Amino acid sequence: MTIVIFELPDGTQRKVTAEPGTVLMQAAVSNGVDGIVAECGGNASCATCHVYVDARHTELVGPPNDVEDEMLDFTAAERRPTSRLSCQIQLSDALDGLLVHVPEEQV
Repeated sequence: MTIVIFELPDGTQRKVTAEPGTVLMQAAVSNGVDGIVAECGGNASCATCHVYVDARHTELVGPPNDVEDEMLDFTAAERRPTSRLSCQIQLSDALDGLLVHVPEEQV
């Protein structure tokens, strides 16, 4: 199991576990993490599953692909260098302990 920590805008943290291969957005939705809307269901077409990957993990997660990079221009919250769409991050054993920050708004 891969452990992921979601830090909410108020500073509280939600720790969830998911099988390797699970998409980060699905891990959030399945565990009721507030602030991950995921209107499009994981097709990288709504930008409502925006997260900020903690700086310690950005290299492990890697950069967004071209489609995701374009969608990140439409996030409701400020885009940052560590912005990613959680629907485009596939969890793996290497990402165990991943910390992501949930932005204040998604829509």
